[in-house]
Amino acid sequence: MNLLQRGIAARRRRIRFAGFGWTIAVLSACLLPSVAGAAVESETQFVLSTFSFLIWGALVMWMCAGFTMLESGSVRTKNASVICLKNIGLYSIAGLMFYLVGYNLMYVDVAEGGWFGTLQLFHGTTPDEIALLQGQEDAVGAVVANGYSTMSDWFFQMVFVATTASIVSGTLAERVKLWSFFVFVAVLTAIIYPIVGSWTWGGGWLSAMGFQDFAGSTVVHSTGGWAALAGAIVVGPRKGKFRTDGTVKSTPPSNVPAVTLGVFILWLGWFGFNGGSQLALGGAIDAVAVSNILANTNLAAAAGVLAAIIVSRPILGRIDLLAGLNGAIAGLVAITAGPDIVTHHWAIVIGAIGGVICVSAIAFMERMKVDDVVGAVPAHLFAGVWGTLAVCIAAGGNPLVQLTGIVAVGIFVFATSMATWLVIDKTMGARVSKVVEELGQDTAELGIEAYPEFVLMPEEMDS
Repeated sequence: MNLLQRGIAARRRRIRFAGFGWTIAVLSACLLPSVAGAAVESETQFVLSTFSFLIWGALVMWMCAGFTMLESGSVRTKNASVICLKNIGLYSIAGLMFYLVGYNLMYVDVAEGGWFGTLQLFHGTTPDEIALLQGQEDAVGAVVANGYSTMSDWFFQMVFVATTASIVSGTLAERVKLWSFFVFVAVLTAIIYPIVGSWTWGGGWLSAMGFQDFAGSTVVHSTGGWAALAGAIVVGPRKGKFRTDGTVKSTPPSNVPAVTLGVFILWLGWFGFNGGSQLALGGAIDAVAVSNILANTNLAAAAGVLAAIIVSRPILGRIDLLAGLNGAIAGLVAITAGPDIVTHHWAIVIGAIGGVICVSAIAFMERMKVDDVVGAVPAHLFAGVWGTLAVCIAAGGNPLVQLTGIVAVGIFVFATSMATWLVIDKTMGARVSKVVEELGQDTAELGIEAYPEFVLMPEEMDS
């Protein structure tokens, strides 16, 4: 071994030793107090909880990539670029609107049993946190007393808002105007979703009644589903989707591997979605709870896949890949209201029933001539309603209270979304023109094709 090789080997040993030392230090800080029978030191708990918010939030943000892959692979190639722009656009709008007014409306100064929080604009770092950043060490106590940093909580809550908006994007793909969609997303993320959140997670009237929705089967997923359903009714189905003879035109996805990858990304992000909703990581009880939540989330998704595949032939007439993929999402949505249950077999039951409901709802919506490109309404709305009710079976929820929450959220979100879509339709138009729909939004609206090496032929459409 020459001198250079010996130097590299020595450096690697130092790195390994340093990494081992840091590992021991972190484990000692976290575990030794528990061994001694004492609680985790408050500042350590603050750091761990804040860090968990940021990591879980980053996982949920990654779900935007999953929705993008799922939707762009589900549409025809002539509309894939617009899907990409819609998804990065909606995430950006959600972040800005939730910072501007949404978070305050959802969480700040919500009266006990109230209807919404403050209309004050902007949400930011607290004065105590600013003082700490400026070197005033006596502010540590006030900062730590909050349990986690202010903007870590804002970030974690914000990525949930973007998930709700993504549900609408998939349903209305291939025929909704880009800017009309962006305007609706702004209203949804600034007003509609935050008001629903204030009723529940913000301590409002549904929370006071005892409504249970751990991570958002109703608050996030049914809200997005109701908004998407209202949009689908106003915008209408794609040209030729429902033929004049009553049959349904099959529109297979343009990129099946992309759709499948999108579902796997969503599955991964859901661990942050549900696990992070524990809202703390400061001791053994939180560690055990998060472990159970992640296990139940995985079990429900797996059960949803298999149940959807099994029932796809008798319901849809074929073993359907997309039904199986939507079954995974439906299982995830269904367990989201109560993933903290400790009887794990119930997660399998809840997820499996969610998968069956999703496939049945896909067939039902086709009979009702409601066009949902990616099956978002069956997976998020129908499975979300089931998951919220399933809390009564597995997690001690009150049936009357849960049903009240489902109905109240459904009426409010559907009515406000319908009104918003109608205003958009009357003022700027909600739907693209027939020419744009035939050519594809990529070429007509963006002037860029997702797959330029392909030659796209105009489709024959049944008017």
